[in-house]
Amino acid sequence: MKKAVFVTVFLPLLPLMFVAAGCSDEKQHQAAEVPTVTGVTVEKVSTAPRADFFSAPGTVRAAVTAPMAARIAGMVEGVHVHDGERVARGRLLVTIRSEETASAASGAEAGVEEAARGVEEAEARKKLAEDTYARFENLFKEQAVTRQEFDTRRTERDVAVQGLARAEARLKQAREQANAAGAMAGYARIKAPFSGIVTGKVVERGATVFPGMPLLNVEEEGKYRFEASVPDTLSDKLRNGDTVSVTVDGVEGEIRGRIAEIAPVADPVTRTRLLKIDLEAKGLRSGVFGRATLPAGTGTGMSVPRKAIVERGMLTSVWVVNADSSARMRLVKTGRVGGDRVEIISGLAAGERIVTAGVEKVTEGARIR
Repeated sequence: MKKAVFVTVFLPLLPLMFVAAGCSDEKQHQAAEVPTVTGVTVEKVSTAPRADFFSAPGTVRAAVTAPMAARIAGMVEGVHVHDGERVARGRLLVTIRSEETASAASGAEAGVEEAARGVEEAEARKKLAEDTYARFENLFKEQAVTRQEFDTRRTERDVAVQGLARAEARLKQAREQANAAGAMAGYARIKAPFSGIVTGKVVERGATVFPGMPLLNVEEEGKYRFEASVPDTLSDKLRNGDTVSVTVDGVEGEIRGRIAEIAPVADPVTRTRLLKIDLEAKGLRSGVFGRATLPAGTGTGMSVPRKAIVERGMLTSVWVVNADSSARMRLVKTGRVGGDRVEIISGLAAGERIVTAGVEKVTEGARIR
């Protein structure tokens, strides 16, 4: 009976002993697996004075845009361009058929011809009156005609001179009217005012148009501006001619732009002012989104070397060295990049140590020597 009792008590203890022994071995194995990293550089993070900037979202627009609109009523006879097409100065864009305008131009031309014939007749009458007056003047000197007859011929000459002047005035008036009618008829042919790109075409062949109705736009190619609304509080820090940085979707790197215009009055609702920045870079096009980096005074902040930044997918982090010399990966939010340093907006505190060189050697939990 004693042996049976002894066996019953002893056997359940054996698994516990083996488990304890296994845990001890596992802890020793884990402790032995913690790596030690050497040959890395560690830097203490600190704050320093820095320039503050404001990021202003905006849109790229053509510096010179010519909205083409109908100036006469009629039907669109032809649209000779399409959106996005490059056109040279004087290129025919749209033709409009207007019977009234064409008739007015034809009538004005006929009026010019009639007035010209009137001038010819007046010149003939004036020449006849002058010749007759000259003969009667000689006869009057010889006392072959009476003074009344001589005065009559002189009056006829003067009337003929005035008649020619009136005829010439009517011809000038007819020509001016013909020019005006011709100009109106010319509005039936819409041409490009300068070389550029066609945008915003809103009419097609067969459409009926009236004066002032938009047809299309022509944007001058090669000259663009970035337009953004900025807080009124920044207006005293910006001046016409200042150089600022602009990033534009689809264009690599930063573009150096020059401030061209600042609205003198702020919007009473949004308390913002319209800012226009001249841009000169390849690949720009109207309507593209971008951001302008504008000076906003000075402040304090922290930055780290670019080599300290670890990017994995969409995550940005650094290796932080704790008080026990263990490395832990810390997610951070970065800001502007200046030279070989990157601004840290959040994720780090002053006084913390980070790995700034040799980050590729570091693993989570490694000991930094």
